[in-house]
Amino acid sequence: MLLGEVELTRVSDGVYWLDGGAHFGIVPRVLWEPLIAPDEKHRVPMGLNCLLIQSAGKQILVDTGLGSKLSPKRMDMVGLDREMGLVGRLEEMGFAAEDVDIVINTHLHADHCGGNTTFNTHGQPIPTFARAEYWIQRLEWADACYPNERTGATYLPENLIPLERSGQLRLLAGDTPVTDEVRCMVTRGHTRAHQSVVIQSQGRTAIYLGDVASWKENIERLAWTPAGDVEPLDTIETKRALQRWVLEEEVLLIFEHDPRVTAGYLRQRGDGLEVEPVDL
Repeated sequence: MLLGEVELTRVSDGVYWLDGGAHFGIVPRVLWEPLIAPDEKHRVPMGLNCLLIQSAGKQILVDTGLGSKLSPKRMDMVGLDREMGLVGRLEEMGFAAEDVDIVINTHLHADHCGGNTTFNTHGQPIPTFARAEYWIQRLEWADACYPNERTGATYLPENLIPLERSGQLRLLAGDTPVTDEVRCMVTRGHTRAHQSVVIQSQGRTAIYLGDVASWKENIERLAWTPAGDVEPLDTIETKRALQRWVLEEEVLLIFEHDPRVTAGYLRQRGDGLEVEPVDL
């Protein structure tokens, strides 16, 4: 999709399966099950929709999916389904891993940064994108490096430490411009320093939401917040502000995990809100 002068391309790392209760949080199953049927393990599909942004001569990749380092046990646990991974999809589009200039991680949960690194021939994790700077919020990095009992299972050192060792890590302090058309914007709630990516060109605007609203229902309904949100009340207020902005400015929403709707515009429908899907 061309947004003004910026090229936006969805790059899939596949689909994995997550417990429905984990995704929908306190929302009763009787309310969410009509939207999408869970499997026999009570899981729902989660897309791994990464985004390639071509702006100002830069190849900018937002999030990197689960990557290629998962053990067979982990693969079975998450039910990862894909024909090829993120790097393979990029190559299919004509881009080598070395072509990526910047990787932006919305946050450092394993399903968003697992592809940051890959194993070399000695079985050691190294950065997947050898020329890229990896842009991460400083507070998110701190939380990932010093996890607690609740977050330790998703903040994995092998996805993080090689970036620091190679000198490719760039830590951000709040909202940060990337190019004249792209900027990182902190959208607190899912984690303390979760960030989304805003693209603006020739009067048009889009936002890659990450996990501030990973499915369309999460932006349509303020109370629908995942069980994994560290600060769910902050998520609600972040989404409230986003709702006002995207309605007023006609902002294209890009969803990272929605397996049915990759992008769309938020519309007022009577007393409620509804995402009108568009192709990306």
